[in-house]
Amino acid sequence: MKPPTYHEVRVPCLKKEVEKTNKIVEEHKVQWKTYGCSIMMDKWTAKNEKMVINVLVISPRERLFLESYDASDSSTDSNKIYNLFEKTILKVGKENVVQVVTDNASENKKAGDMLKGVFPNIFWTPCAAHCIKLMFGDIFKLAPYSTVFAKAVKIHSYISQRPLLLNMMRRYTNQRNLVKSAKTRFATAIMTLHSFYLQKKNLRTLFMSIEWSEGIYAKEALGKEVARHIVGPYFWNDTVQALKVGNPLVIVLRLVDGERKPPMGYIYEAMDMAKEVIEKAFVHDKRKYGKVFEIIDERWTVQLHQPLHAAGHILNPGFFYTNNENKTLDKAVWKGHHACVARLVPDEAMQDKIGEELGCVYASRWNTWISFGH
Repeated sequence: MKPPTYHEVRVPCLKKEVEKTNKIVEEHKVQWKTYGCSIMMDKWTAKNEKMVINVLVISPRERLFLESYDASDSSTDSNKIYNLFEKTILKVGKENVVQVVTDNASENKKAGDMLKGVFPNIFWTPCAAHCIKLMFGDIFKLAPYSTVFAKAVKIHSYISQRPLLLNMMRRYTNQRNLVKSAKTRFATAIMTLHSFYLQKKNLRTLFMSIEWSEGIYAKEALGKEVARHIVGPYFWNDTVQALKVGNPLVIVLRLVDGERKPPMGYIYEAMDMAKEVIEKAFVHDKRKYGKVFEIIDERWTVQLHQPLHAAGHILNPGFFYTNNENKTLDKAVWKGHHACVARLVPDEAMQDKIGEELGCVYASRWNTWISFGH
């Protein structure tokens, strides 16, 4: 097979690929006009230390990579970030855009406030996955969560750096490793602690065996410390407490950070269920989970409590029809839904029609309903 020449690759072949790509974009634009779309801006650092912002457009069809920007000199400037918002919105079509999604950096929040003033019908929405990660970050600053993972890392490092001990451990754990990697470091921490807990009996058997006590590592100071953590109850008690808090939140993180289904209509229910699971795990003893709930509620109220999430929850048939009397369908959720309708549909008559189709008891106007709700 004769390969293409340098000229063919950089001129005719390239032009064909550009035409093919533009055709794909045009097919997406039809979906944007029909169903609306979300603009997602993902900021990351390249190997050459340049700050790059990838711009994606998400619609019911699928994700479309639109373009990328070198933001090395503007990544912390809210005015320049807003200019990027505006440029992308006008390129996609302001009538097609429902929301702009970014992480929760302060410059993005300021740019989001500016966006609301210029494009009142478009939402700025903080990234839900980033919010959950920040929850984990705040929780892992508390004791015992801040210390138990550090102990797990110390134990794993001690074992893995000694080949003879590592092979000995694998014999006792049926060739299972202790560290479980995940997409994020906090999920990795919880998965690792879960892996430790599953091997609790095997690890204790190892460090209480004659093979360990007569070996060279049992005489080392660090070896004695590791054995004390494994054999004693405190490390395992703290591990259980961390898992009671971390496992439900990891489930929410997987939901919002996954690609199996759009998470917008599930976030409210997922967070509510996560808190219920945590409460039950601690037998409703608020002393044990009170500070954790304060962290969750603060992030939820300030960042995740978005009108679009409320609308997504109410418009999710699985929740609306089966949980119509559920506590998650409270005044705050309905208020968020109406705020979403009011921004996306300025026509008050259309707002009333939407309410009638939902089968809700609406007042004649949005403002009247808000007054009634308060």
